[in-house]
Amino acid sequence: MSQYEQLTPGSAADRVEKALQLLEGRWKLVILFRLFGGKVLRFSELERAIPAISQKMLIQQLRQMEQDGIVRRTVYHQVPPKVEYGLTDWGQALCPALDALLKWAEGRDESRLEAEAAQSGISS
Repeated sequence: MSQYEQLTPGSAADRVEKALQLLEGRWKLVILFRLFGGKVLRFSELERAIPAISQKMLIQQLRQMEQDGIVRRTVYHQVPPKVEYGLTDWGQALCPALDALLKWAEGRDESRLEAEAAQSGISS
């Protein structure tokens, strides 16, 4: 019996909720999408790539993601110090799940357009 067969609707919902909590935060998904595909970026590159985020918030979000095992932080002891961020294998494994969620969300937009067209008597 697999672990999924042992899940009840309540325990499954619980596990998904805990997984989604790891992604809570205004900037975590933006950071993830910047790092997908094996990209490794220095802190300053992430700052430039996400201009609307404050330095403090970027540090906070990266630290949380590092603690959660999603982001890997590599420090090079040199002058000036060099710090790079990339996704762990587990963090990279989020890509297909988020891609599926994106496609699901796009389906909602298509469903709305179809429903609006049906209501106005326009056939597609």
